[in-house]
Amino acid sequence: MTAKKPAKPAAKQPAMAAQPKKAEQAKKSWVDNEFEDGLDEELELELDDRRISRELSLIEDLKHESEIDRKVYFRELFRLQTELIKLQDWVQHKKLKVVVLFEGRDAAGKGGVIKRITQRLNPRACRVVALPAPSEREKSQWYFQRYVPHLPAAGEIVLFDRSWYNRAGVERVMGFASKDQVDEFFHDVPEFERMLARSGIILIKYWFSITDQEQQLRFLMRIHDPMKQWKLSPMDLQSRVRWEQYTKAKEEMLERTNIPEAPWYIVEGNDKKRARLNCISHLLTMVPYQDVPHDPITLPDRVFNPDYERKVLPDHLYVPSKF
Repeated sequence: MTAKKPAKPAAKQPAMAAQPKKAEQAKKSWVDNEFEDGLDEELELELDDRRISRELSLIEDLKHESEIDRKVYFRELFRLQTELIKLQDWVQHKKLKVVVLFEGRDAAGKGGVIKRITQRLNPRACRVVALPAPSEREKSQWYFQRYVPHLPAAGEIVLFDRSWYNRAGVERVMGFASKDQVDEFFHDVPEFERMLARSGIILIKYWFSITDQEQQLRFLMRIHDPMKQWKLSPMDLQSRVRWEQYTKAKEEMLERTNIPEAPWYIVEGNDKKRARLNCISHLLTMVPYQDVPHDPITLPDRVFNPDYERKVLPDHLYVPSKF
């Protein structure tokens, strides 16, 4: 009797393919997906901070990580941004006028803080003013004239990414303003800011400070990173050469313009994450605010017209779906 041939082992079933991303998202609630979108937006900014090109591999050992744990940073940032929305609501509710000046060393992190402040706010109520170099016509005007049109109306917050203090810093150090013009500025600016305060404007002034070594590292990263080279200007490069001149100009500026109606607040900027959290946290204390009562919002039902037929639009009107 012949022995039976052993049965062939059953063919292995192919492993189940990973569920498509859309299917994974479908399992999550709408709220979870919206939260992750918001987190992704902040992560995009963080990844931009962390990218480093091959040319910088030699100085990678100089680059330091933040002392704040990432989870703690994100949790605190989102909490503070939630409070900023409440502050914005209060400013609109009480018809307040708020001006925040951001000054400091080049590459000190002013832009990063401004991004996080405005990230969740209504751009109609909170706007950023970053003026270019003055035109020939503007140079002939009263110095503060080009800034006045950008001051807030009732219910608005205006963030100046550099301000009239250009005269006390870059214009003075680079020789764009004469000694007489600088002296006139120091004579006028305290009274100008007192006028703003008397008009009801809440004026808050921040100076961002970093060390010589940290600024050098950030400049090198910008030089070798194509996505950050736009941040460099001839004035930025000169700020390295004239570091001590800028230091002396800053010291005199703080001494002569630190008035009770609009004092200066210094933000240590070597640790970007700490600087962002500290600055936003401090800003929230400068304008006492409360929750604004809102009437409940009910989404109305859509009105359907049985006679309406949606038109089919031609394909060429649509952006190609490449992703």
